[in-house]
Amino acid sequence: MELRDARWRKSSRSSGNGGNCVEVADNLPGIVAVRDSKDPDGPALTFAPVAWHTFITQVTRRA
Repeated sequence: MELRDARWRKSSRSSGNGGNCVEVADNLPGIVAVRDSKDPDGPALTFAPVAWHTFITQVTRRA
């Protein structure tokens, strides 16, 4: 999967001090990509948009 056109963004809860953060790119057709912000050239996980939405919904309900 080619992610060169991904527009990565960090969580609004992410601090600017280099902590443990993930970045999400949800601008690509048919996938949502997730990567470690400390390793932007490393591997990325990809999810179907419906799977990502389900995950986020469940996480925010428990927060």
